[in-house]
Amino acid sequence: MDDDYAWIDLPVRLLMASLFLESGIGKLFNSAAMETYMRSFGVPGILLWPAAAWEIGSSLLLALGLGTRRIAPLLAGWCLLTATIFHTNFSDHVMVIMFFKNMVMAGGFLMLAKYGATGLSLDGWIEQKRDPDRVRDARFSGR
Repeated sequence: MDDDYAWIDLPVRLLMASLFLESGIGKLFNSAAMETYMRSFGVPGILLWPAAAWEIGSSLLLALGLGTRRIAPLLAGWCLLTATIFHTNFSDHVMVIMFFKNMVMAGGFLMLAKYGATGLSLDGWIEQKRDPDRVRDARFSGR
């Protein structure tokens, strides 16, 4: 990756994290409605609280760029799981869009899992402190 484009990591992560942060906070402020919605798909309502904690916590880690390569595959799996549970009514155009939104997000998370967050992130800062030459070489080799 060319250092001239390292700054792109931050807005990418912030945009992706914003979806999960809003979703997690929305679950907390609309818990009764969300529990009812989850139950209508056969998901126990009690899972609302760990789901909200996961979405809020993972979005904060993602925004900071901390543990990105570890958390990204989990977020990809979350997107695939929620798409297959909640967004498979393909006769509803909004659900089709939501399904494909989740698929696209999963793809983005898999890219983050592969390349990490080297630009403007805590991961990049930590790696730079550990081994400055390795970070520079990784950016130019596309790792």
